[in-house]
Amino acid sequence: MNVDHGSVSLGSFEFQCGRTIPEMEVAYEAYGEFTGDNAVLVCHALTGSQHVAGAGRDEETAGQARAWWNDIVGPGKAIDTNEYYVVCANVPGSCYGTTGPPSTNPETGEPYGTDFPAVTVTDWTECQRRLLDELGVPHLHAVTGGSVGGMNVLEWAKQHPDHVEKLMPIAAAPRMDPQCLALDAIARRAITTDPNWQGGDYYGDDPPADGLALARQIGHVMYLSKASMERKFGRRSAGRDAVRAFPSDPAADFFPYRDVESYLDYQAEKFVDRFDANSYLYLTRAMDNYDLSAGFESDAAALAAFDGEALVMSFTADWHFTPAQSEDIAEALREAGASVAHHVVDSDHGHDAFLVEPENVGPPLSGFLADGVDSTALTDTAGDREDLGDEFAPVHTSLFSD
Repeated sequence: MNVDHGSVSLGSFEFQCGRTIPEMEVAYEAYGEFTGDNAVLVCHALTGSQHVAGAGRDEETAGQARAWWNDIVGPGKAIDTNEYYVVCANVPGSCYGTTGPPSTNPETGEPYGTDFPAVTVTDWTECQRRLLDELGVPHLHAVTGGSVGGMNVLEWAKQHPDHVEKLMPIAAAPRMDPQCLALDAIARRAITTDPNWQGGDYYGDDPPADGLALARQIGHVMYLSKASMERKFGRRSAGRDAVRAFPSDPAADFFPYRDVESYLDYQAEKFVDRFDANSYLYLTRAMDNYDLSAGFESDAAALAAFDGEALVMSFTADWHFTPAQSEDIAEALREAGASVAHHVVDSDHGHDAFLVEPENVGPPLSGFLADGVDSTALTDTAGDREDLGDEFAPVHTSLFSD
């Protein structure tokens, strides 16, 4: 598979908040050959990276950050790099090569830290558009992404409707609901109350590892479902060799260190080795702030200029971005006059399903890329709004309701 990886300087960049930095460096990877009408932009999720497929170039990236959609993108796969030119860029505010809080401010010679401008999903979209201009890609056959990457997809239809033919937002929503906003706020507070955070000026010292670890654990639980946690962990105790990763109260010795605790501790330890705490603050703020209808009277009005096709995909046990929220996207697109299918995958994996179930995600994507909404690989929930609300994961009944 032909892979182009590196970074491009876009020069000065003005953020939606009104502030400007002197240089925006964008890290990206591109796969396949560009033929003029075959470009597919992939938008990564919250803590993902530009390393969509293959082994990845940066050995410091791991987990979700390295080859995070390797079962979907590649030669002969759902997004076939023998046919499509696939581009993915690390978003502004992140820490995998694109300019963000840990980057050096050329005007001071020190890391930006929390002096970095506030970042929005609109900023991500404009940065991607400018990168594609640098790569000589004037038009996209399709743009796709999961979670907040799906919000990024919607912003493409809102900001650049004439530059894209097909939308594929996966496990996404037009905006965050209050429950998820609350959990993200707690996660950020875990970081900012860690003494090592030092107001964001911790570079060169010990980073706020405990706070970031707790933030990641909160986030990770949001990505799972009640059924998947029961299946993976139950109430089992961790193995005899398992050691508590965090300080505990004296009474803890009387009680078991459970498998689910050990799992979350392990995931947190891996995460703090690869991600920046300030970047986590910035990116969650961007996600929480996103509202498709901002600047318009409605979601449909925001999408009115898009006249292509859309595949909206959701997962039954996803309570982070529910099927009902994805149906909000589909309804807005239908009202705007676009051709749209909402394909609901029956899955108990929760929000992570778009990453861990390629056998269910790949065929609809492949079929839609080739044949649009007429693909036989798709189902559509049009007219089933009440069923979506009753049958699938509710948001507010409890944290992990089925």
